[in-house]
Amino acid sequence: MPSIIPSYVYSLFASLIVGAIIVSSCGLSIASVKQHAEEQQLSTIANYVASESMQLISSNSNDNLISTVLLDLPSLIGGQRYWIHLANDSSRAWVEIGFGAVIELTGRRAEIPADIFAYGFYVSGSGQIWLRSYCNDNGVHLTVEGDY
Repeated sequence: MPSIIPSYVYSLFASLIVGAIIVSSCGLSIASVKQHAEEQQLSTIANYVASESMQLISSNSNDNLISTVLLDLPSLIGGQRYWIHLANDSSRAWVEIGFGAVIELTGRRAEIPADIFAYGFYVSGSGQIWLRSYCNDNGVHLTVEGDY
């Protein structure tokens, strides 16, 4: 009889190990799905800001007229803060977005197909976000600002 008890102990120990492996692999796959959903939400927000920018720019045709729109964005994505940055170079403008409270170039961009001067940044959780557009002798300017 004493030889039967160790086999039960070994079986119980092996079952615990297999169970732990299954639970950890399920946890990793859930974390991966959550991360993918958060990245997709970031991309959606960048596209939303780019489309609102185009709509604001197209409605602002008079000189010295400032147009402003309040954007409806979440304060957190998956419990994380995010940032939005408007920028441009000589040929294009874009909305860049990423996680955290510090702006770091991430490559996550949504293009704004217009010849504009775009600048400004916003960190989520710091109030409402505003897009402002105005036109002067230099061209069309687009800014993003938050309530600080």
